[in-house]
Amino acid sequence: MFLGSYFVLSICYNLYLSFFRNSKYYPDPITHLVAKQSEALVDGFGYNAQILPHHAELSMKLIVNQVYLARIIEGCNAISIMILFASFVLSFFGRLKLSLLYILAGLVLIYAMNIIRIAVLAIGIYKFPQHTVFLHSIIFPLIIYGTVFLLWVAWVRIYAKKQNS
Repeated sequence: MFLGSYFVLSICYNLYLSFFRNSKYYPDPITHLVAKQSEALVDGFGYNAQILPHHAELSMKLIVNQVYLARIIEGCNAISIMILFASFVLSFFGRLKLSLLYILAGLVLIYAMNIIRIAVLAIGIYKFPQHTVFLHSIIFPLIIYGTVFLLWVAWVRIYAKKQNS
């Protein structure tokens, strides 16, 4: 079930990306939204954030206090991680309503954590530029993959309880 759902969801996502390649939402609507929401959160923390299209590549430039810090690419929108999460939950499918509600709640949490991690990363790079590689290579993935791992552990516990009942 895992491989089948992962394959189908990945194909759907790739079709989505193909469809929106040349849209007004650069590079695609979800990545564009993630960039804009990350910009708003960084602004909310008291920094002057700005998101601009990167015309040399499919990404958005993230600028904090007039300093170009990073680019937000399609991979930063967490959709691939959401597909992985949903496929895992579907592979341990319980009752329909419970499973679908858990997937929906998990996707919302992953999306929110992704926006938070981009904002934290941007501020971290701005304040501690000497730690950019550590922040992006270790802390950045740890936040999102840690969230997914904890959601998986919670799902396995819920699923195990339902199986033992």
